[in-house]
Amino acid sequence: MRMNIRQICRALVLVAALAFVPSGARGAAPNSGEHWVATWMAAPVAGGPTDVFRNQTVRMVVHTSIGGKRLRVEISNALGKRALVIGAAHVAIQSKDASIVPGSDRALTFDGSPSVKIPPGALFVSDPVDLEVAPLSALAVSLYVPDPTGPASGHPLASQATYISGRGNFTAAETMPHKWTTHSWYWLSGIDVKAGADTSAIVALGDSITDGANSTANANRSWPAQLAARLQANPATAHLAVANAGISGNRILHDHDGPSALARFDRDVLARAGVKYLIVLEGINDLGFPHLPGAYGQQEVTAEDLIAGLRQIIDRAHAHGIKVFGCTLTPYEGAMYYSKEGEAKREAINHWIRTSGAFDGVIDFDAAVRDPQHPLRFLPANDSGDHLHPGDTGYKAMAAAVKLSLFP
Repeated sequence: MRMNIRQICRALVLVAALAFVPSGARGAAPNSGEHWVATWMAAPVAGGPTDVFRNQTVRMVVHTSIGGKRLRVEISNALGKRALVIGAAHVAIQSKDASIVPGSDRALTFDGSPSVKIPPGALFVSDPVDLEVAPLSALAVSLYVPDPTGPASGHPLASQATYISGRGNFTAAETMPHKWTTHSWYWLSGIDVKAGADTSAIVALGDSITDGANSTANANRSWPAQLAARLQANPATAHLAVANAGISGNRILHDHDGPSALARFDRDVLARAGVKYLIVLEGINDLGFPHLPGAYGQQEVTAEDLIAGLRQIIDRAHAHGIKVFGCTLTPYEGAMYYSKEGEAKREAINHWIRTSGAFDGVIDFDAAVRDPQHPLRFLPANDSGDHLHPGDTGYKAMAAAVKLSLFP
């Protein structure tokens, strides 16, 4: 059969198009569905005057929720005031303290380069590396910064030891020599793993109670960490990751150590890889801070103000297909900023959370931790001692209060 000029041209265009399809894409199974999912995160906060580094290596330990065989690392300069130069970056399986499992070390690259310069307000995601990571395992991420950093974007309540060297690049060292230890993360804001089509992430958006304040250090006792362990123990939910987006001192409507929940929502929730569910526990600081000394008194809010803020979070999440679960605010009588006015607002907000139907589901943290004989206070066994934050037992009760049936 003869082909006319138009048919010949169409055939040549088709051949040329196929020639430029990447070989990996041509050989991939159709609709394999693999995608990136956040197995861990830390919400960035602006650094203080002591959070400065130069010609040093920082080795940070983080704990995964789900596992995988391929991962990538997110480094954030979100709240930095100057460009951040990462001279070298490595990821490995932690063995103990500042040591890594021999043979597990992987050098990270950024668009093929071992170093990267991150502008103020920006983040970079590393190229993927092959590393088999088990669920609920410990990773060590080592970053070398050759130049003065200025106050570092980071996360001050890691509840996990971070190891800081003297001068030099020790990112590949099996046991990193260190001069200082802190309990903060610096610049590290996320780790994603490549996972199957049915795998997704739950983001926990909150304040210090979500961050894990007053839980045992190096033990992963925050309620999101204990929820991750519950999910992994149940075969029906083992495909779900938990990303902790708590920031101590966080509020819905006003900034504090970090941006308000509304201001950081896009970065800390919508930008997370594979997010399908959102758990929101925010508002107790909005009620309490106006009763602290200083300028906070000018930031008084009503229950209606906070409900409107929560509705904004729901609407913005729903616009991206994310289901939202609202958490009742936990008791705080006896805390440093408790007031009867704040308590009345807490009860009004909790009533709305339980009854409005605005959320896709409700998690009753208040009922899980309060003292039945004194419902304005924590049960003593659940209290860390400051009457605001749970202890390890209280966080366990919170994790147990999350019905796994919420995540079909």
